[in-house]
Amino acid sequence: MTTLADPVPGGRPGDVERATALSAELSGRDVHGVVLSYVDTAGIGRVKTIPPARLASAAAWGVGMSPVFDTFLANDSIVSTDVLGSPDGDLRLYPDLDHLVVLSGQPGWAWAPVDRITQEGDRHPGCSRTFLRRIIADAAEHHGITFKASIEIEWSVGRGSAGRASAGHGSVLDDDFVPVTSGPAYSATRQVELSDCTAELMAALAAQGVDVDQLHPEYAAGQFEISVGALDPVAAADRSVLVRQTIRAVTQRHGLKVSFAPAVFAEGVGNGGHVHLSAWRDGVNLHSGGEGRYGMTAEAESFAAGLLAHLPALTAVTAPSPAGYLRLKPSQWAGVFTAWGRETRESAVRVITGTAGHRDQAANLEVKPVDLAANPYLALGCLITAGLDGLDSSAALPDEITGDPARFTAEEAAGRGVRRLPTSLDEAVEEFRKDELLRAALGPVLADAVIAVRLGEIAAVAGLDDGQVAAAYRWKY
Repeated sequence: MTTLADPVPGGRPGDVERATALSAELSGRDVHGVVLSYVDTAGIGRVKTIPPARLASAAAWGVGMSPVFDTFLANDSIVSTDVLGSPDGDLRLYPDLDHLVVLSGQPGWAWAPVDRITQEGDRHPGCSRTFLRRIIADAAEHHGITFKASIEIEWSVGRGSAGRASAGHGSVLDDDFVPVTSGPAYSATRQVELSDCTAELMAALAAQGVDVDQLHPEYAAGQFEISVGALDPVAAADRSVLVRQTIRAVTQRHGLKVSFAPAVFAEGVGNGGHVHLSAWRDGVNLHSGGEGRYGMTAEAESFAAGLLAHLPALTAVTAPSPAGYLRLKPSQWAGVFTAWGRETRESAVRVITGTAGHRDQAANLEVKPVDLAANPYLALGCLITAGLDGLDSSAALPDEITGDPARFTAEEAAGRGVRRLPTSLDEAVEEFRKDELLRAALGPVLADAVIAVRLGEIAAVAGLDDGQVAAAYRWKY
């Protein structure tokens, strides 16, 4: 067990004493640095690191980091809003000691997510982790509902070719992607080809307290997927970041390169970050044991209806990169229509009932048009907001679909309430601008940052063809 402390939110009384004890423990375990981790609006993991001896100071006073990163793009260009993007000011990063973990996959290091606090001691309105925590607290207070969540992680493993240095620093002509495996999708051949690396990965995750449900070769070239156990949404988002940090570290030690980008190539199946989400009241799963379709309660059906209603706008948060729209194509199991179905992998919202006898624990909703360029805290917070809106209005869940909705004529789709999701980030931003509920939930600072960063990403790839767009983001995530 490598989680080193009992649950106490960072920055509260007692954290300094705990951090002092943790510092000694870390040093005794040959830990030389602590990664302080958060995710910016563009979905890039940003960090500062400290030696264990500075952990008590970080718990007491935080570690400085500019708020300008809220409006960084994936290529490290900076855009601005009325509030964010200037060189002025400072924030403090406070480690959440509850989730401090020794990194078995990265020897010599520990890792902790942070909350971002102003120098006056207030929660920073651009802190996505604070946003998600507020959304789930409101759900508990006003609805008596809690959530379990998990984020699937797909990634591509390759050997990068020599970079074309003549293109210049920051050029879209980055290293090519050369798949490390040659076996077919889901094949034993491919599992064997990367056996040593993935065995080390599972050992590292187990040592870090991450319960792995499954790990397997996926469809695309060099692609793998891992599914992990569900947690409360904040912990699930933390876990998504931690697992990716571990995958990257372990794989790099085997001399290989990892990409979590939505599309490593312009064509073909991309990397997803499907979200699994279930709502609970008093320990009872609302997605099982009800009188609705497939055992859903009326509230669970309305929650799913809320997700479907807001999905066009949600894509600006769940698919925030121009490269994401190379992945969001029909008939590739990406879920690009506002449709739901039981175990229907072409539906945007997939109802998972689980196996008979275990449905009270296993039933959940899978949201498919999500990739790993998404900030997981923003994605989960906005998905929950959309679902609760459906619950508040007792929204009716439309008829389910079976098969591939791409087969419907325009008239058939309209009659079923099936819409194509945005086909570009431009369209997604326009849908997001129109969605007052999501923008109000985020608050003006975060909502404006989302729009500004998305517009910045659009401008950054203006004039590029699909292959160049894929190359521009291939190694950013």
